[in-house]
Amino acid sequence: MLNRLLHALSDRIDLPEEKREKIRQLYHSDRVNFTESLVTSGVLEEETLLEIIGSIYSIPTTRRIFQGNLSLTNSLIECGFTENVSIHFLKKYCMVPVVREDSSLFIALNNPCDLSPADDIASLLNRFGFNPCEYELVLAPRGEIMSAINNLYHQTTESARQLVENMEENGTTIIKAIEETSDLLDDTSDAPVIRLVNHMISQSVKANASDIHVEPFQDTIKIRYRIDGILYDLLEPPKWIQSALISRIKVMADMNIAEKRTPQDGRLEVRMGQQKIDIRVSTVPTSFGERLVMRLLNKSGTLLELSQSGISPAHLAVFNRLITLNNGIVLVTGPTGSGKTTTLYAALSTINSPDKNIITIEDPVEYNLKGIGQIQVNRKIDMTFAKGLRSIVRQDPDVILVGEIRDLETAEIAIQSALTGHLVFSTLHTNDSPGAVTRLVDLGVEPYLITSSVKAIAAQRLVRVLCPHCKSGYMPDEAERFLINGGDQTLCNGKIGAVADSQSGDLLNLNKKEIFRPKGCSHCFGTGYTGRQAIFEIMEIDDVIKNIILTTSDANQIKKAAMGQGMSTLRQEGISKVLEGITSMEEVVRVTQD
Repeated sequence: MLNRLLHALSDRIDLPEEKREKIRQLYHSDRVNFTESLVTSGVLEEETLLEIIGSIYSIPTTRRIFQGNLSLTNSLIECGFTENVSIHFLKKYCMVPVVREDSSLFIALNNPCDLSPADDIASLLNRFGFNPCEYELVLAPRGEIMSAINNLYHQTTESARQLVENMEENGTTIIKAIEETSDLLDDTSDAPVIRLVNHMISQSVKANASDIHVEPFQDTIKIRYRIDGILYDLLEPPKWIQSALISRIKVMADMNIAEKRTPQDGRLEVRMGQQKIDIRVSTVPTSFGERLVMRLLNKSGTLLELSQSGISPAHLAVFNRLITLNNGIVLVTGPTGSGKTTTLYAALSTINSPDKNIITIEDPVEYNLKGIGQIQVNRKIDMTFAKGLRSIVRQDPDVILVGEIRDLETAEIAIQSALTGHLVFSTLHTNDSPGAVTRLVDLGVEPYLITSSVKAIAAQRLVRVLCPHCKSGYMPDEAERFLINGGDQTLCNGKIGAVADSQSGDLLNLNKKEIFRPKGCSHCFGTGYTGRQAIFEIMEIDDVIKNIILTTSDANQIKKAAMGQGMSTLRQEGISKVLEGITSMEEVVRVTQD
């Protein structure tokens, strides 16, 4: 096989002698992991290697058969395959059986140097109604096979309720500090509490949850997770589990399990297949025991670009212009969990270049951005936003990100930085863009400093996106038509009228316009929604707005003037997404309540 591989490689790519020698060494040192070694060592790209190996062994690749999609492992769950084959066996040989819609059986593998494990898998499948002689081999990238294996076994693990029911009915088990395995799906511990915690985390990651809540009450304990901003019940185990469950999570997060009277914070990192999950843990004492919340951050996920957030083309053009200014302050406002930090990270990633010195001070640092200096707030050593910002301005920055303006001192330093030639990004907790001006004045900032330094204020919300598999259309009722037509808000320059009828120039005839509502299916875990998009309200501080701010800090007057200048509100932007079939009217009303 080695000589044929070298010959095939020579025909396709330039192969100097040093590369040939490296390939020989890797082949003789470990044939089982030969293909993986070639890829990880940088000798060859995996896609090229698989095509060449496939031509040698006459084995097609998944690109040709499945277009690289191995999610069809779901069709094997019912046959009980996972109960008879260890996940470690499949991972060791990097193989997984897959079934296409036409019930044809394939065994995907990464390295055909040893085919005996594939025969063993085929023999086992014989007892589940598959003919062991009627399967085909297919070559797939290692990462896709591992993801398929994890998907197959993850969906057949015990349910959380079964785990609870299988526990002994007492809560006196001592939780020992057992070192966590690198992959939750590889953890074969028999301890029920450990399996329950692993299941809670893996289920939440699969559902793209952002938080897991463990909430104790007088006679029970409730476990909930937050998906797309909404809390859903996951499990209600019996009260006696509480102590063992909380202790297990605290052990994983390297927290003091003996101290239950004061709040604690901890951190841990787990892996699920190819995904790395960073988890921040917080506990607080309550009347019925410790309340625990885990914030999940998938570090394997790529940071969204501004254009991928759902922002409208008009607002994207404005945002791209604002983030390339040489100086001034750009504020993003909204409640906790509205995506402010993600938007600012996307902005920094857009303008990040070798000729710019970008420094941030955050609490906490959510993502590590390559090429950007990031400072963590630490109140224990008096490293506050204000103190950190004072140090940053002496580091010759071009762009500064302040995680949040919370006090007058931070606001004043940010303003002085903007006035002395720096571009400053920051966030505020206000309901809308005009409210940010009122908030700054309440902090003690002089209006003339606001008008001379703040370039724009963007308010942001996240609306859930309707599941494309189950959303149902209907004709809006009178109340919904009232809201779509502007309700008690004056339409600004026909912003929502962008969907106006081209012949009459009026708003689209809503008697003929269908909008959508959530229904719920297996693809969206019965919620009716999958994922979220951002809606924005951007108020640029032009001369008209400046004159208003200098005379009054009343948010209503500022808002009226801004709408007169063409600003579309959060409600109007949300309704535009309703008319596009992206979200529902109920969702827009929920997130844009005044």
